[in-house]
Amino acid sequence: MPRLPRNPFLRSFVKLFTSLQLTIACLALAMVLIFVGTLAQAQIGIDQATEQYFRSFVVWWSPPGASWRIPIMPGGFTIGGVMLVNLIISHLYRFRLTFCKAGIWITHFGLIVLLLGELFTALFAEESYMSIQEGQTKTYSESHRRIEVVLIDQTDGVTDRVLAIDEDGLEPGASYQHPAMPLRLEVVDFFPNSQLFRKTPETAAFAAPAATRGAGANLTAREIPRTGRQDMRDISVAWIRVVGTDGEIGTWMVSNLFLDPRFNGEPQIFEHDGHTYRIELRQKRTYHPFAITLLDFAHDRYPGTNIPKNFSSHIRLVDPELNQDREVLIYMNHPLRHRGLTFYQHSFEAGDKGTVLQVVRNPSRHLPYISCALVFFGMTLQFVLHLDGFFRRRRSAA
Repeated sequence: MPRLPRNPFLRSFVKLFTSLQLTIACLALAMVLIFVGTLAQAQIGIDQATEQYFRSFVVWWSPPGASWRIPIMPGGFTIGGVMLVNLIISHLYRFRLTFCKAGIWITHFGLIVLLLGELFTALFAEESYMSIQEGQTKTYSESHRRIEVVLIDQTDGVTDRVLAIDEDGLEPGASYQHPAMPLRLEVVDFFPNSQLFRKTPETAAFAAPAATRGAGANLTAREIPRTGRQDMRDISVAWIRVVGTDGEIGTWMVSNLFLDPRFNGEPQIFEHDGHTYRIELRQKRTYHPFAITLLDFAHDRYPGTNIPKNFSSHIRLVDPELNQDREVLIYMNHPLRHRGLTFYQHSFEAGDKGTVLQVVRNPSRHLPYISCALVFFGMTLQFVLHLDGFFRRRRSAA
């Protein structure tokens, strides 16, 4: 066990982070954070509450409609980080590495693994969704939150050339060009969430650019705060100027609302120099080296009600690289695991003819199980050691 540093500042630092009072304070703050964050989920949704309360360093608050905010309490990253440092430094300066304390060491190591597992999940986990109709085959999944703007050269009819701009790249003034395309895309403006309106004298005051071509030529938009609700999706809109070798071709308004079947919008297609292009804003896609075909979808309800009892997806998985061609049944608590991805039965399409699979890539998904096993083993071992010591003392007294 190392000695306390001689430097007064380092000595105070070590005493602070090895104190039991700090541990109790962190546990109390964690309980308050969980309580407040759980209540916030009903207002702002699970995703936004997770980012705002549990995966942040500071929890901020601002009154409705205000442009300022103030910090009200430490976030999950701060509390978890302090607890992690507290555990590690406490073991270095307060606990001796002896056999009689082995259970405590193993238990605390399990807690450290649990904290690191949550950190790795926040940093590296990816989540997307695959919506498939019966008989349909897909090789990609789509993000629920993130979007992308794409320019697709579909002249070939067999192979498309795609220029994709991620949401982070949609800064006004940014410019992009595909090496195999003669067109350049310039971002005029981007609203992550918005309301769309027909152009009228009342909407003329909206601070939105004007589209000169496509479905948005008669539309305008007003930016609104993003939603974090799981059952709602942001209506994103961007204005993209297309520039060719001879100059500007036009400015298009693109939105994921245009791709919604309820909108009944036509694809925004235009011709230039003998090539056919399509421009759109869609949910960000992640392509996979395998194909999934939905063979059948089953939706069972409780008798006499519309309450779902069970729903399952009978799919066919074809992976040429791994030489796999098999059928799998995905249902509640029985996901498909393939190539580091986990496919959960998430929801279903209207009409019971399609399924929605949640696709999760989480490299640290095993760490919580390892942590629980370590904590259980450590606590059991420490109990056995104390019980053995108790019986030894009884025998000695006798």
